[in-house]
Amino acid sequence: MSPRWYEEGEEPDYRFTLANERTFLAWLRTALALIAGAVALMQFVPQFSVAGLRGVLAALLAVTGTLLAAFAYRRWARVQRAMRNKRPLPMTWLPFVVGWAAAVAGAVVLVVALATVR
Repeated sequence: MSPRWYEEGEEPDYRFTLANERTFLAWLRTALALIAGAVALMQFVPQFSVAGLRGVLAALLAVTGTLLAAFAYRRWARVQRAMRNKRPLPMTWLPFVVGWAAAVAGAVVLVVALATVR
């Protein structure tokens, strides 16, 4: 059973549909990697000198991965619908959010690593 909008407009070139699907799968791989990073952080990394920081960092990764997985299908469907109706592709805030979450996590890890070098 396909969504109602799947019958709108006309069938786009299959190459674009497959490219959209590959992008969707890339979002899912990224989401799973973020969630796996959160699990690895909690299971294999010793506590940081700042109490609770490891848990907060793992939560940031887990929440980002979960939201990315949740919004990946929505993004795929919006792009597919735009292609079927020959409209411009919709903007997304997903790269912005994932990029900043990864940057924050990386900055925290960098600060912790530099603090333990002394």
